[in-house]
Amino acid sequence: MRRRSLLLAVPAGLLTLAGCGDDKADKAKSSDSPSPSNPNSAAPKAKIVDGPVPEITKGAKFGQKPTVAKGNGKPSSDLAVKTLIQGKGAEVKKGDYLQASYLGQIWATAKVFDNSYDRGNPTVFPIGVGQVIPGWDQALVGKKLDSRVELAIPPKMGYGKEGNKQAGIKGDDTLVFVVDLVNTFNAKSSAKGDEVAQSNIDLPKVGTNTVGKAPSIDVPKKDAPKKLVANYVIEGDGDEIKETDSLLCQYKGVLWADGKEFDSSYKSGQLASFQLAQVVKGWAQGLTGKKVGSRVLIVVPPELGYGDQPPQGSTIKKDSTLVFSVDILAKM
Repeated sequence: MRRRSLLLAVPAGLLTLAGCGDDKADKAKSSDSPSPSNPNSAAPKAKIVDGPVPEITKGAKFGQKPTVAKGNGKPSSDLAVKTLIQGKGAEVKKGDYLQASYLGQIWATAKVFDNSYDRGNPTVFPIGVGQVIPGWDQALVGKKLDSRVELAIPPKMGYGKEGNKQAGIKGDDTLVFVVDLVNTFNAKSSAKGDEVAQSNIDLPKVGTNTVGKAPSIDVPKKDAPKKLVANYVIEGDGDEIKETDSLLCQYKGVLWADGKEFDSSYKSGQLASFQLAQVVKGWAQGLTGKKVGSRVLIVVPPELGYGDQPPQGSTIKKDSTLVFSVDILAKM
């Protein structure tokens, strides 16, 4: 089983069968995560100081896996934050999903307990809203993308007095992180790539000139296809999605029968984060193999959607064919 980030919360499922979670998937996710995302949610507002932080001895460039020396002397009891590389990108805002590469180790021993560089994919998480350890929430909001930031986080702003036994973190350990701020996503994020011709008159047409807004979905007055449809509307240039991946997406869903919207992340103002193993089969199959950064039209026949068990309280009826526009923003 792929090891998940030490810092992250377990992402909530989306479009789970019959509107409820898959017990097997939930158990797998729980065992995948070595610690709660924020065991010290009541942490006070930290005093932030400029160091001290340990020296980087190798891999000093943005995006390179760093080697960090052991802490010298006694660490600060405050949250020490030092910008090693000043980026010129957008400012990280509270509530954004932040995409970052990072390495974490213990001040006193330089023991590395977690790093995303070896996983080959930056980590994505909500920032400033209590979903990661308080030291991250309070240090990274306001920083600019393309920056490299080093943090020395006292126990009260990390995992508290209990530490994290599985990661080898004791209750009095100061944690050291080097963080590369790669990208941010929010409710106005959209796919970015090359438009793909939508020439099949028997399929819905999805709007493309819709940066930050929900695209139109025009459903033809024809019989719904019997098989799954998953076509690029905008083709991105990111990594191909695997069936084991977790994703961050924007989406809009309408009914084939009348074209009426039944769900939308644009309307809720909240991006969707989920494991492909947890969503309806039409999403899992339709998004596997597609590229990050893309907008995808997915037409889901009843047997790959909700079938005769639609979610309670929704406008989806039994045996409905569902139509989605999905923007794949990032892998989690």
